[in-house]
Amino acid sequence: MNTYTVATKQDGDWWIGWIEEVPGVNCQEHTQEKLLESLRVTLREALEFNRQEAIQSAAPNSFEELLAV
Repeated sequence: MNTYTVATKQDGDWWIGWIEEVPGVNCQEHTQEKLLESLRVTLREALEFNRQEAIQSAAPNSFEELLAV
């Protein structure tokens, strides 16, 4: 499990939030609780999409390694 930074703010009736480390992962919901769940789902989908895109771009002569930062 990885940890990401969520920035949130309330704007009128809406809660708006984004994942600081992953551009394009942002959501808005009517409650902060729903916002956090939407961000979790959207982040998972974005990471999987990016992973699949990277695998397809690198195939067939690629290999994988773990990299700790």
